[in-house]
Amino acid sequence: MTAVAAVLVAGSWRASHSNRSFQAENPVTGTKLDDLFPVSGWADCDAALEAATAAAQQLRHTPPEVIARFLELYASELEAHADALLATANVETGLPVSPRLKDVELPRTTTQLRQGAAAAREGSWRQIVIDRKANIRSYYAGLGPVVVFGPNNFPFAFNGVAGGDMVAAVAAGNPVIAKAHPLHPATSRLLAECAYAAMQQSGVPMATVQMLYHLDNEDGLRLVSDPRVAAIAFTGSRKGGLHLKAAAERVGKPIYLEMSSLNPIVLLPGALQEKGAQLATELADSCLAGAGQFCTSPNLILTLAGEDAEQLARAYAEQMEKRPSGTLLSTGGLSGLDANVRALVAAGAEVVTGGKPLDGPRYCYSNTLLRVTGAQFLENAEALQVEAFGNATTLVTAADAAQLIEVLQHLEGNLTACVYSSSDSTDDALYRDVAEVLRTKAGRLLNDKMPTGVALSPAMNHGGPYPATGHPGFTAVGIPRSLLRFAALQCFDNVRPHRLPAELRDDAPHAEIWRQIDGAWVKG
Repeated sequence: MTAVAAVLVAGSWRASHSNRSFQAENPVTGTKLDDLFPVSGWADCDAALEAATAAAQQLRHTPPEVIARFLELYASELEAHADALLATANVETGLPVSPRLKDVELPRTTTQLRQGAAAAREGSWRQIVIDRKANIRSYYAGLGPVVVFGPNNFPFAFNGVAGGDMVAAVAAGNPVIAKAHPLHPATSRLLAECAYAAMQQSGVPMATVQMLYHLDNEDGLRLVSDPRVAAIAFTGSRKGGLHLKAAAERVGKPIYLEMSSLNPIVLLPGALQEKGAQLATELADSCLAGAGQFCTSPNLILTLAGEDAEQLARAYAEQMEKRPSGTLLSTGGLSGLDANVRALVAAGAEVVTGGKPLDGPRYCYSNTLLRVTGAQFLENAEALQVEAFGNATTLVTAADAAQLIEVLQHLEGNLTACVYSSSDSTDDALYRDVAEVLRTKAGRLLNDKMPTGVALSPAMNHGGPYPATGHPGFTAVGIPRSLLRFAALQCFDNVRPHRLPAELRDDAPHAEIWRQIDGAWVKG
């Protein structure tokens, strides 16, 4: 019998206190994999929290250079163990080694680790402000233990033990308790082994990063509401996120959620006239990438009714029909996609193509295009915004510009929204009205560009209004800004110079000195 994997708690790999276990599955073959992983109980959580509390105290006095060194060493360890990581993630997720895992996701993971190191070392994310006249000083500093729940669809770049939330939390000076996703536990174990080696080499507290594979719902809710937790990050379904949000907010814990998003794309008449066939291809490229299992995958396409829209619908349906269906991550994802497509049909959507699971052992769903009129959408707007997470898209054709704007006004919050318009000024008047509405509906507004790529840029916003996230003021991607989710604004009023943090003394290299001149506050 295969031994149950150890958990990473309190600076060591130790046997879980649980006597329950689970196995991952290969989504290509539909078979269970051999390795056993523990479903941790509260004893594991409690031990991790105790260790994280002690590590948080140590990290308050750990030089930023040491934290930066850990993140850089972690990136190097991932690169040194790339072959094993790629092979394991491929088996657990069905995602292709190349280009997805090798050429895109693993480099993204190491890049954001190094970006986090640079932010920790450089320090401007702290937003230091010193008012010498009033002798008041403030900056952002680490909160304390952060719990990170990783999603199913990015085994490296958003993994709880290696992804962007972990990087941001640690770069801000916090220890992380990672709750790995049960769809890729062996991948998470390999990542955690790399983190463990980097902790040993760098000198950060050995409980800076801990990892549990799986929890019961009850223990997950108890974990996020524990007094020792300072903040939580979650990427996943709306249902799961809202349960955690309620538990965290009952006890005043900040929780940062990335949940559902339809990522609407509006195709204005001039754009359809200029390049309708090209847009059909671009839509298929974007909507079917990763079998539609990206948080920024377009679920909703909006046009004005007319012959150009009909030509687009036919061309897009042809693209969906001729392209192979991708592998979904799990049997649960397959059943969930089918259930939500059925819910959209029950709400009034017509199936143009697809709409059913495919036969065979692979977790696979037919590429699906649904369709509704603008009037139908307005009659049942909430039900027609169910997120069909996967290779399914809904086309909405509005009768006229006024109805299109009304449809947009009924949209929930999204991560992204995109508008395609003509290359001349034909669409400019309608664009202004459309963009005016979409600007309040999404965290990132795109023009003439599909939303599936999320750049590792300090200007990037990977966030948005509810229910895309739990708070529109924060981003999960974009260092250094993403660090502020896991930081507290600390103010020191009339504190003696030798008692101040080094960053807040008068000779602090990143300080913004504010002075009051003629009753007004000015920098410098």
